[in-house]
Amino acid sequence: MTVTAMNAQQVARKIIDNQPLFILDVRNGDAFADWKIEGGAITYLNTPYFDLLDGVEEVVKDLPQDRDILVVCAKEGSSIMVAEMLSEEGVNVSYLAAGMKAWSEHLEPVKIADLASGGELYQFVRLGKGCLSYMVLSNGEALLVDATRMADTFIDFAKEKVVEIKHVLDSHLHADHISGGRKIAEATGATYYLPPADAEEVVFSFEKLVDGLSVNVGSVKVEALYSPGHTIGSTSFLVDDQYLMTGDILFIDSIGRPDLAGLAQDWVLDLRESLYSRYQKLAEELVVLPAHFMILDEVNEDGSVSKKLGDLFRENHGLNIEDESVFRDLVTNNLPPQPNAYQDIRHTNMGKITPDEEVQREMEIGPNRCAVR
Repeated sequence: MTVTAMNAQQVARKIIDNQPLFILDVRNGDAFADWKIEGGAITYLNTPYFDLLDGVEEVVKDLPQDRDILVVCAKEGSSIMVAEMLSEEGVNVSYLAAGMKAWSEHLEPVKIADLASGGELYQFVRLGKGCLSYMVLSNGEALLVDATRMADTFIDFAKEKVVEIKHVLDSHLHADHISGGRKIAEATGATYYLPPADAEEVVFSFEKLVDGLSVNVGSVKVEALYSPGHTIGSTSFLVDDQYLMTGDILFIDSIGRPDLAGLAQDWVLDLRESLYSRYQKLAEELVVLPAHFMILDEVNEDGSVSKKLGDLFRENHGLNIEDESVFRDLVTNNLPPQPNAYQDIRHTNMGKITPDEEVQREMEIGPNRCAVR
């Protein structure tokens, strides 16, 4: 049988469309346990590559015959070899092109809405990392929020839509992934905005993103709302008075962690103030668009990640803790491991270091860890 490649986009569509897929992951067990391709209709078998060097006969009996089979490894080579061995045993199988490296970087654009003021809003879903970026398009112009380092994806999408990227905004100084904001701004001539409270150590020029700042993209207004807590500069955005981009302050099923700059005790009350006071004053009909998701249950049937603010006030546990001391304990003592290389990522986003592309890729490998559990 012929061994075929399945690319990251094809895998993403299977997950979004809830199509069954069986994954034979041949990475080591610790790598698989830390981070894997997830989806409601995905089933797994983790058998390290080195255990298959003498033959695949033992795993063949565990492979299903009623669904597509995908072999996955870190970069591609091992999965190709295992897939070829399985094919020789009569198994119809594919391998993930460019491996988990490609899965980590794939961005799936999902249209959120046609905006009331004219224009469109798109969400870029990074299924392999849990990152969410946004593009607002109106009257030939575009505005980006929380763009990841895969700059060409956003630039090419803007060209496809025949719009010029005019503004690029980061809601905060990211610690779990490398921002593409500055690179996109330099490539397109757009203005790059960053909260000044997060930028004391930044070594490049930027436009200050401050509370109440209003940026127009075509006929659409994007307004900044200072909402510290994840970082001291964290800023949310009201888009067309319909959508609330919450950065890493509020997620669908959790809330942001305040410790990635080592200041959890200092910022915990800022986080509570943003969630329990600033957000409480906003309209419940606003649709929340976060900068990350934690689990696939947060992804809607159409592949988007969004929910009305009023629903989150009722359903999100992090928004329903009356006792301030209990809240403080939750967000300072109940935290997942810090992101891989998060200090180096912060320094990259400050412009202090400039790792090459392969090093940046390695720095980001692993799951999203921006939320309080």
